[in-house]
Amino acid sequence: MNNSIVLTTCPYCGTGCTFYLEVMDGELTGLIPCPTDPISEGQLCIKGRNAHVFVTNGDRLTKPLIKEEGEFKEASWDKALALVAEKLAGVKKNESPDAIGFVSSARCTNEDNYVFMKLARAVFGTNNVDHCARL
Repeated sequence: MNNSIVLTTCPYCGTGCTFYLEVMDGELTGLIPCPTDPISEGQLCIKGRNAHVFVTNGDRLTKPLIKEEGEFKEASWDKALALVAEKLAGVKKNESPDAIGFVSSARCTNEDNYVFMKLARAVFGTNNVDHCARL
């Protein structure tokens, strides 16, 4: 039996709480709040306490999907990102930049959300930026 714990950062928001992932025989089995974490001081919110559950969920998407002929098919990251860039550029050119909207995530850091906003405004020329934490 091979058991270990791995210190990591919670993926649910930009706060940066830390915890230890419990790993048994290569499988994620649980988590322990980090008692010396200066942010959470060993406490986690309900999302943080269950942050390990989604990793092993059988419905989790692990590869990009592209809809072709009415069905989703696996694609490479390069192909998926190229398609997204092409579609967004087409909307910007054929409609207007304001036909594009960006919604960011509370799971990202403030710095990530700032860069996302700059992408929307500087590259695509739209102020249509929102954030899920506002809801």
